[in-house]
Amino acid sequence: MAAFIMKKNLDEMGLDLPVEIMARGLFQHFPEPLNPKSEAVLIGKGINTEGYHSEKFSDDEVTDKTIMFAMDSNGRDILLSDYSSPNEDNTFVLSYFVGEELETLNPYGEPIMTYGLCYEALKATTGKLIEKITE
Repeated sequence: MAAFIMKKNLDEMGLDLPVEIMARGLFQHFPEPLNPKSEAVLIGKGINTEGYHSEKFSDDEVTDKTIMFAMDSNGRDILLSDYSSPNEDNTFVLSYFVGEELETLNPYGEPIMTYGLCYEALKATTGKLIEKITE
């Protein structure tokens, strides 16, 4: 959801930044459709998710300009321990990077209301990220 929300925030702010926003998973072994609850929340917020399929993270996509954000410390730890490209200088927990004290809640398996709360939290957090990278 974070990548979709980040793109929507950029559009709403009228910003056309020279960045590529991608979402990658750590646990799937093949492309998967978007979680139905995530999709329902995003569509309800006017975000087109048509044709999206998740992709597994790959070291091959990382360049010297790549900055990676995990939703929580566990995701960051997996990136740092299981892959060669992520390191302390390019891999962060999104919420900590923007100065928040709590990590982003993983709504997986929770009621759709929790996905809605996650959407709102990610909207605020990605808004802070945009402010930080445009400074």
